[in-house]
Amino acid sequence: MLSRHDPGKSKLAKNYPLVQMREVQKAFPGVQAIKNASFELNQGEIHALVGENGAGKSTLLKILSGVHFPDSGIVNVLGQPISFQGPLDAMRAGMATIYQELTLVPTLTVAANIFLGHEKLKMGLIDSAHEFDRTQELIGRLGADINPDSLISELTLGHKQIVEIARALARDAKVLIMDEPTAALAPREVSRLFEVLRELSTKGMGVVFVSHRLDEVLTIADRITVMRDGLTVSTRKVGDFDRSHLIKEMVGRSIEQEYYKEQALIGEVCLEVRELTGENVNGVSFTARSGEVLGIAGLLGAGRTETARLIFGADQKQGGEVLIDGQACRIDTPNDAVQIGICLLTEDRKTQGLVLRAPVLDNFSLPSLGKWSRWSWINRLSEETSFQKHIAALGIRISDSEQPIEELSGGNQQKVLVARWLETNSRIILFDEPTRGIDVGAKYDMYVLISQLASQGKVVIVISSELPELLGICDRILVMRHGKISGEISDAPKATQEQIMALAV
Repeated sequence: MLSRHDPGKSKLAKNYPLVQMREVQKAFPGVQAIKNASFELNQGEIHALVGENGAGKSTLLKILSGVHFPDSGIVNVLGQPISFQGPLDAMRAGMATIYQELTLVPTLTVAANIFLGHEKLKMGLIDSAHEFDRTQELIGRLGADINPDSLISELTLGHKQIVEIARALARDAKVLIMDEPTAALAPREVSRLFEVLRELSTKGMGVVFVSHRLDEVLTIADRITVMRDGLTVSTRKVGDFDRSHLIKEMVGRSIEQEYYKEQALIGEVCLEVRELTGENVNGVSFTARSGEVLGIAGLLGAGRTETARLIFGADQKQGGEVLIDGQACRIDTPNDAVQIGICLLTEDRKTQGLVLRAPVLDNFSLPSLGKWSRWSWINRLSEETSFQKHIAALGIRISDSEQPIEELSGGNQQKVLVARWLETNSRIILFDEPTRGIDVGAKYDMYVLISQLASQGKVVIVISSELPELLGICDRILVMRHGKISGEISDAPKATQEQIMALAV
């Protein structure tokens, strides 16, 4: 469990601001991304920047990282006005940025990625031994066990995130900018990361911390700045915020409850998994009933995602079987799963679920094109009509159906994926990290949707690293450890995070 950060302890005196941004504005064609924003980061401070998707946080960070140039306003770094011409200028000035979208080179090793652009040379050649040893040290500080010679393409999403963090630490930056750094990390890895950040802050580094996970923000930050609709709403010490007040300032209204759970009628067993075995999965067995929201918890590497991919036919099974309504099903490919009513919303929707530059309508239609096509022609009117029904039912916000899906917020992208699978009439819906990277308002919408799907008699399985989320929306929770089911929480609403962690470690 995370422990509360005491900003009064083990801190250097905050002698000067590392970053000062005043009345910053930035517009793009048709969009005023930042209307009037101010932000300040002091020496030795962990300063959280929060707000809903579209509030302007990422644009503000990209100005500080040299990706964008402000239209107006004042930006000082280390007391000097700056005019970055690109990210390299920002890095030279002491900025190190970890973006929400990873920037690693998949065909290079871990060590090569960490030192890319600032290689250690010896007699004109890369000193591979030094880079290997230094990488081991950095990875060790983050509490991970990753071989420096491993290719990035061989790593899990969580381990890739750890490499990103290690790469930033390797540059000995004065300012560390972190955009959703814990999105792929399990609680143990988050706790270790926070220890590292606190250590860095005591040595004078400033940390800009952006996260939708408000428990983490309230735990790690010294101060919090809230943005909404391109404006800075407030900046206060962390002790001046409670969770409900913080949410209200972010969304501009009160949200009476953070999680949503209807009491659905739980029916007969619909899905049964028997001795499922594959990569990182060893003999997993469980049942799930119609109308039930079943959670799957576990630490990074426990086998949660791999189990979902085996059920969906995305990975090859080495043993075991999947039964629906008591009948064994042959599922060798995702298409087999779709045909019998199983769907999977992947943990990394942008690389595994979406065609980012394609229109929203095309992303919705992919698995169901046969419904609207005859020979080589697609009935676009019928396709559009089907999509419009889901837009209304799910509250999807788009300008039009031809809008590139990469322009949508994370929450709306996720809703399009849900609409895609509802169109296939899926009975069993696997959500892998359904609220990763989406803001608090969109999270609530997703919880309502999950509850509604269960109320329709569907089987909903939710894999999540956020334990409060599982406790708030699930009927029952399975806990995985080392590729196996290590235990079960039969009454999730009455359970605690400590009970889940006891089974996970």
